Amino acid sequence: MNPTSREETYSNQPLAGALFVLSSSFIFAALGALIKVVSTSLTNEMVVFFRNLCALIFILPWIWYSRPLGGVKTAFFKLHLLRSLAGLGAMYCFFYAIAHLQLSEACLLASTAPLFIPVIAYVWIREPVTQKVRGAVIIGFIGIVLILKPGLGVFQPIAIVGLAAGAFVALAMVSIRRMSTSEPTIRIVFYFTVLGTLISAVPLVWSWQSPQPKIWWLLVLIGLLAAVGQILITKGYSLAPAAQVGPFTYGNVVFAAVLGWLFWGESLDSMTWVGAFLICIAGIITTRRTKTHALLGTTARTTAYADEESAG
Repeated sequence: MNPTSREETYSNQPLAGALFVLSSSFIFAALGALIKVVSTSLTNEMVVFFRNLCALIFILPWIWYSRPLGGVKTAFFKLHLLRSLAGLGAMYCFFYAIAHLQLSEACLLASTAPLFIPVIAYVWIREPVTQKVRGAVIIGFIGIVLILKPGLGVFQPIAIVGLAAGAFVALAMVSIRRMSTSEPTIRIVFYFTVLGTLISAVPLVWSWQSPQPKIWWLLVLIGLLAAVGQILITKGYSLAPAAQVGPFTYGNVVFAAVLGWLFWGESLDSMTWVGAFLICIAGIITTRRTKTHALLGTTARTTAYADEESAG
């Protein structure tokens, strides 16, 4: 199938693509809720490792079935390593934020990645930033200020960790942008899952805990949900351009707010809701206007969105 016909296929199925992305958003919100549960009895290092290990076990058959042309040999190992480190950084920050913040706030702060992408893409690969994107980034950061509330006596320093998760996700996405013209999606998935598991095993030397039997099952479920969520969002981005389905990734914030209210009685104040609205609007604009988002979405390079488990 030539690129033109592929574009037509995407454009003709926006509803199906949106449903897949929205379904993945719910899966990632549920994943965040489970992480919040297990974080009460396990260290952050343990949760990150088992999320990667279990996801690797579930994803390996898919990788084997879809093994890339030319195998896994790559000329971009340094970029794969950078992408993996950025993804892991996002996971450590996001999971830590989930354990210490409201679920919806942690998901919202991690969803700020689209605001950082234009900045990182400009600095790193000199991707032009249009005036509309600049305005959207400013609006988005105003939303972040409303959520963080510095100087109002309710600022939570831990929120900076959640915000760092969004920055790490953005770095991972731009690194994929650098590889995407030469590396097949499945090879990027392979290196991220393998390197992520190996690197996250290192901290276990000093932070190992033996999970309780009921926690083992939750860890397995976390890995399963991570794999299912990634497959769903990959399918969604293969059916429609990022500009059409990307906004539905913000559904995870809504789902997280509902789950947080149901299970932990969480609620958001008016300033946070306004900030959330500004961030979502700014994120949608940057998703529609930046080349990195367009490339990742149009070619189904949604390995970056696996970091939204990291983000979800």
